[in-house]
Amino acid sequence: MNVLVVTVPAAGHLNPMLPLVEALQAQGDRVMVASGAELSAAVDRTGAGFRTAGHGEMDWFDKLRRRTRGAPGDGLAPERISHYFLPRLFGEVATDDMADDVVAAGRELEADVVMFETYALAGPLAAAVLGVPGVHHLISPMPPLDVLELVDDAVCPLWRAYKLDSPGYGGVYAGTTIEISPPSLERQSVPAGGSFLTLRPAPLPIRKAEPSGVPLIYLTMGTFMASVDVFRLVLDALADEPVRVLVTTGPLEAESLGAVPANARVERFVPQAEVLPDCAVVVHHGGSGTMYGSLAHGAPQLVIPQGADNFINGALMAGIGVGISIGPTELSPDRVRKGVRELLDDRGYAESARLVASEIAAMPEASEVARELSRRFGR
Repeated sequence: MNVLVVTVPAAGHLNPMLPLVEALQAQGDRVMVASGAELSAAVDRTGAGFRTAGHGEMDWFDKLRRRTRGAPGDGLAPERISHYFLPRLFGEVATDDMADDVVAAGRELEADVVMFETYALAGPLAAAVLGVPGVHHLISPMPPLDVLELVDDAVCPLWRAYKLDSPGYGGVYAGTTIEISPPSLERQSVPAGGSFLTLRPAPLPIRKAEPSGVPLIYLTMGTFMASVDVFRLVLDALADEPVRVLVTTGPLEAESLGAVPANARVERFVPQAEVLPDCAVVVHHGGSGTMYGSLAHGAPQLVIPQGADNFINGALMAGIGVGISIGPTELSPDRVRKGVRELLDDRGYAESARLVASEIAAMPEASEVARELSRRFGR
């Protein structure tokens, strides 16, 4: 089976797909990834083929900035972020930029199936142009359907340029959808007519927690949303608390945080699998990778949303009792301190997180999903 994988050029979009990319290759399938040049090295490490598609996110933002005469999305309410960026940036701008390259890659590969993540809207279009099945790989909980209705409005002219009509929702749900959220976290279902598979979103714990009398708080802002100001605020909030704090700065130099409290340790990067088993609380931006990884380990979470789908993820976790979300207008050292204390003292958060961890453990692993895709779409 020849599989074309389409993603926008961001690690947070590619990484959730990598277990399935590797599982497909392990069973003998040929995989090619079409994305921006920024992901070339990461894809090369998997052994999959790579073809450049489009000019990348900076180019897309520049095009949108020229339209808006300012920073795209400036002044948006948090609950409208997806309604703005998915149709405008990823629908109109990115799909137009990527589509021809993605179709060309599919023809070169002689693709049997096109697998794409939610924001890579050139994927379902290319599947239709090539006349092959499309597989939608979610990278977070499903976006609201009214957002994808706006996406459909945005990409319909591009479909017509290829002499096709969009099947609705930008073609995202026209084929099979791979759901990665555990049942407790997902509040929506695949629209009528679509099919779905489930896939475990994060690895299971590699070891049991190491006993310690002092709770470990893990602070990360992911690979994209890192902010020195947020790191400093949380460090100051917890400086006098009876906890240990591990900070990973990701794209920021560790030294950029300056002097840190005695109870804190700062690193550029630590593999989540090594630290999450020991975490009492995870403080983060609300990115899906950190959210799913923490849930797989049954860790309560304090979310400080920074953008993108962070606000949606934070609200979902607060809604099922596995975490607390602190929005921009209420963010302060005192609020962070009280939030961490509440997560440590109220055992209900940990109990709810452990229930979600058990749901994740029961979900199929990548090799099972790869076999099912081969059964459905293989030659």
